[in-house]
Amino acid sequence: MSQPWYRQFWPWFIIALPTAAVIGSISTAIIASKDGVNLVAEDYYKQGKEINQDLSKFDRSEALNIHIALEVNGNELTLKPLSGDIPAGQALYLSLFHPTLAGMDSEHMVTADGNGVYRLLLDKPLTGKWHVRVDAFNHEWRLQETVQLPTKAPVELDPKGR
Repeated sequence: MSQPWYRQFWPWFIIALPTAAVIGSISTAIIASKDGVNLVAEDYYKQGKEINQDLSKFDRSEALNIHIALEVNGNELTLKPLSGDIPAGQALYLSLFHPTLAGMDSEHMVTADGNGVYRLLLDKPLTGKWHVRVDAFNHEWRLQETVQLPTKAPVELDPKGR
């Protein structure tokens, strides 16, 4: 006498294939819904038009001959003006952008101490590749550079670092 169908190998093998496909598609949908893709902007046309305005800020920083040294020691980030016409005591906007993880991006307003050095104390040390952008308080000029952190030597932010 032969065995009933549920005790044989082939029916269960045939049932397992579509079941594995369903489980795989459900798990893929769950993973995709947890982390949305932040690399594509919804207002890409507007951002593209703003690029031309941003380039004039780099030209202005070049005209003012602004160069700043960026140094990262543990949790402390320092900006030391090397040259240029930065008014004494002017605050700067410092933006840190991670290339792939938008949740790690941050913007800070930093002010100079008595020696003219701008200091920022971070919650945790920065590691990996970062896009660093420094803007004047009045948004007149901008410096930008992509750096690999941590660094042993200071990184110079100059107008050609676009």
